[in-house]
Amino acid sequence: MPVKIEMPRLSDTMQAGTVVKWNVKEGDKVKSGQALADIETDKATMELPCYDDGVVAAVPVPAGQNVPIGTVILVLAQPGEDPAAVKAQLASGGATAPAKAAAAPAKVAAPAAAPVAVGTGASSHAPAHANGHSHAPSRVFASPLARKIAADSGVDLGALQGSGPSGRIIRRDVEAALAGGAPAAVATPTTYVAPQLSPSGTKLAGKVVTLSNMRRVIATRLVESKTTVPHYQVSVDVDMDALIKLRGDLNEQLASQGVKLSVNDFIVRACALAMHQHPYVNSRWVPTPGQEAIELLADVNIGVAISLPEDRGGGLVVATLRNADQTGLRQISSQSKALADKARAKGLSPQEMSDSTFTISNLGMFGVSHFTAIINPPNAAILAVGAAIQKPVVRNGQLAVGHVMSMTMSSDHRIIDGAMAAAYLATVKGLLEKPATLLV
Repeated sequence: MPVKIEMPRLSDTMQAGTVVKWNVKEGDKVKSGQALADIETDKATMELPCYDDGVVAAVPVPAGQNVPIGTVILVLAQPGEDPAAVKAQLASGGATAPAKAAAAPAKVAAPAAAPVAVGTGASSHAPAHANGHSHAPSRVFASPLARKIAADSGVDLGALQGSGPSGRIIRRDVEAALAGGAPAAVATPTTYVAPQLSPSGTKLAGKVVTLSNMRRVIATRLVESKTTVPHYQVSVDVDMDALIKLRGDLNEQLASQGVKLSVNDFIVRACALAMHQHPYVNSRWVPTPGQEAIELLADVNIGVAISLPEDRGGGLVVATLRNADQTGLRQISSQSKALADKARAKGLSPQEMSDSTFTISNLGMFGVSHFTAIINPPNAAILAVGAAIQKPVVRNGQLAVGHVMSMTMSSDHRIIDGAMAAAYLATVKGLLEKPATLLV
């Protein structure tokens, strides 16, 4: 029997997924463990592994299409089966996707984001493929955002060379075509946004950006957080001179071992240790009607916000450093780097993004001095960290120049009172200003 691979549920809140990129094509032999595709969920983009050996007989869902979980997206012919016969069976309805996929609601995949089949529909010719050859019926591989921009601007995707993974057309390719006067079909944008003039006199492109699954869920969750959780903020400035010096000394000593500690590693360690003195910061609200309660959590799992590159759909994920209060700086550094690299290369697993009890969002590397962040439910608080900036400071009654870092904690006022937040930040501040305490 052919093996039908369905769109999997890759997160607890996922309802549909987008095939960002296929790593195989019809006729390819595949083995168990091989990465078949990159799937965009509501939280991240991650690889779809294969669990069977066989030959790819059919790929009914092309790259760029959003389909509900349970939809058949690839069919494998098992050893001894004829892939062509399996594909013919699929075409005749013998191995079709589940009924729920066939009756997928229009809101799951907007027409503008649907995959474009070259040589069909309104076009009477087969545009050149990314490799320069003209043939039909091939497909144009483009991100949903690139398709939307192209549809609104009248750009022929078939005439573009993709610069994304495996030649995939992404937003910058379409924008470059617009700037360079690429061939465009006659089309009228569905929505007009008045262009802005830059100082140089050139116009910005007016456009409507289609939301990815991840961006849609981020929007929903943050609106829910701000409208259901009573936020308030408390800020504190930290003298970072001692920590910067200690970090420099440690990195010099550990350079031969390939270890390079970041300022954020020290912040993670300090926030985790401070939970032992302020357990209410490491808790969550239990919203059972009539039995509302505060659950103090035993594990200290620090979530670290990671921004994703635009060519992977952009967005933000929170990677979890489990039991950070029991983990040394070197391990925190290693785990943080591994999770960030994986998030940006192929996506984190649901386990790597779940169960955080407190979140840190650090924009210091972008030169941001101060900002506030929105709580990541069910966490009770989130810490927004700015850059360590040189500024005038007063020490022992004398004016000097020192590195000062601003931290702002947004807290759930149902759980954490102002005095609690201030006390917690004072503890974190003390640990960072005496960083040797973080080494033991």
